[in-house]
Amino acid sequence: MTNLNLRKFVSPEIIFGSGARKLVGQYATQFAAKKVLIVTDRGVIESGWVKDVTFSLEEYGIDYIIFSDITPNPRSTEVMLGAEIYLENRCDVIISIGGGSPMDCAKGIGIVATNKKHINSFEGVDKITNPVPPLIFIPTTAGTSADVSQFCIISNRDDFIKIAIVSKSVVPDIALIDPETTLTMDSQLTAFTGVDALVHAIEAYVSLASGSLTDSFALDAIKLIHSNLPLLISDLKNISLREKMMLASMKAGLAFSNAILGAVHAMAHSLGGLLDLPHGECNALLLEHVINFNFDVVPDKFKDIAHIFGVSTQNKTNNQIKKELFERVSNFRKQVNITHNLKKIGVSSSDIPPLSKKAIKDACMITNPRKATVRDIEIIYESAM
Repeated sequence: MTNLNLRKFVSPEIIFGSGARKLVGQYATQFAAKKVLIVTDRGVIESGWVKDVTFSLEEYGIDYIIFSDITPNPRSTEVMLGAEIYLENRCDVIISIGGGSPMDCAKGIGIVATNKKHINSFEGVDKITNPVPPLIFIPTTAGTSADVSQFCIISNRDDFIKIAIVSKSVVPDIALIDPETTLTMDSQLTAFTGVDALVHAIEAYVSLASGSLTDSFALDAIKLIHSNLPLLISDLKNISLREKMMLASMKAGLAFSNAILGAVHAMAHSLGGLLDLPHGECNALLLEHVINFNFDVVPDKFKDIAHIFGVSTQNKTNNQIKKELFERVSNFRKQVNITHNLKKIGVSSSDIPPLSKKAIKDACMITNPRKATVRDIEIIYESAM
């Protein structure tokens, strides 16, 4: 008989702090690496962070090849090309340095390299049969949390959808989390990724799969982001604030990797798949509207979140608290200069039916606290226009 109170918690080995990136050669030797595939993008190369990785590998006499033909919202075609390069060069370890796009692409490359199937065939939960190569990840943004999660999100441009692959097989072996790598982020990317982490934490906290193991990480992340992201937007070179946001991203990632997510991410994946929009911005523009939809089924949990956002709940009805939380969350994203709505970023009314049909099928909808119909999703999209 299944015990529904049991919870599984997966995480990589984490090394956190300034300079962590420079330990990559040391950790690659633990896997007896002979040739490493470094998965990154051109922007990270231009920022100079890849040089630290290659220097460390050279110190330990480890050969490498760099794959950087990766776009935002990494495509399945890029994954397949990367896997081909991995196999042709007889690589044995994958190192990714970058934001969510290189890290998700690296996970996809690892899946294909050992399972010998097209990446699109692994959509869903626990579809990976063979272990992936060792993964060492160095995040350069504070938000996506691909460095600690069991999620891999890939864009299928043939069908204009994003697929979610969920498996403990893609939890990195080593996460070298170094706040210094986020110093090259501009204010917009800092805001988008910061709110992405906030959504991770909120959705994990109210998820149907949440529990004591994940709740503390989620609440800590919400507090850190609420207190520090607005300050960081006006002081981008503040390494102390960068470290707090990196810690928040890590905690949010550990929470959602194990509690999974909800309707915000399902709908954002649909938007990103159809219109190729920035994932963090999509999440930010949907968050308060999904909170409105979900609030009544888990009011006590949303009251905890409301307290963090400065909402007094004493002698107030649930509807009053819900309205105030909606306004506080909306004001928070505007405070970090995310001021558009879906219409302003290119979504039209005619997009809503196909977006909703795709969102309802996303794996993240399974753990949303309130069961939704296609029409429910359409109404949320409409409210965010």
